[in-house]
Amino acid sequence: MRNTAKITTAVLAAGALTLGLSGCGADSSSTDGPLIVAASPVPHAEILNYVKDNLAEKEGLDLQVKEFTDYVTPNTATQDGSVGANYFQNKPYLDDFNKKNGTDIVPVVTVHLEPLGLYSHKVKKADDLKSGATVAIPNDTVNEARALKLLAADGLITLKAGVGNEATPSDIAKNPKNLKFKELEAAQTPRSLDDVDAAVVNGNYAIESDLKPSKDALVLESPKNNPYGNFLAVKKGNEDDPRVKKLAKLLTSPEVKKFIQDKYAGSVLASF
Repeated sequence: MRNTAKITTAVLAAGALTLGLSGCGADSSSTDGPLIVAASPVPHAEILNYVKDNLAEKEGLDLQVKEFTDYVTPNTATQDGSVGANYFQNKPYLDDFNKKNGTDIVPVVTVHLEPLGLYSHKVKKADDLKSGATVAIPNDTVNEARALKLLAADGLITLKAGVGNEATPSDIAKNPKNLKFKELEAAQTPRSLDDVDAAVVNGNYAIESDLKPSKDALVLESPKNNPYGNFLAVKKGNEDDPRVKKLAKLLTSPEVKKFIQDKYAGSVLASF
């Protein structure tokens, strides 16, 4: 069953512990205090910490980075003001999240692309997948559709005409290898590689799992005209916060572009 961004008690508890905001008096709505940014650990928090350690002080920006390992809490925390911004997602995912949760989070500036890839511990080429092979795919709406589009682009499946960013396995028109699909939370897909024949993995989770997208992926998204760039986002109305403007400028600086190129060697691509 697909995960439609259901917020579990465990996730909320983890988010509260990670933020450590209850009782500490942090106020992310004040433009005078530090800017607290929620981010996935890799590469988002790494990029933000580079900015914090090397660029922020010169710009007079007090930046605090809070890490989350799920794709829900950063948005809920941004919406309720627990954090001032987040950096972890792409536009199709945000559009879907806003629609389903009644939130009004908006992008500020696009920073990078993490190419989605197909990985396997059992075959060396996608064509080597046997008939009836099981492929793990992310189960959130947008990343599931994105994974299916990746497989379609490589000719492993054909999707029905006109399928958009909500495609599911039921939208497959042709499946010559009779592939079976195991829908998992995005963070679980790299951990499933010993149990399935292949898995479609988001770039950040691939890197966290010591996979090198530019080398290890059987199939990798092309950056050309790619709508899945990751951006800094805020609650609507906070786009003109001077702290946010400073961070947006720094995240699209030549220094950050060089950091991305040097550290990730093609596994993360600067989008500016």
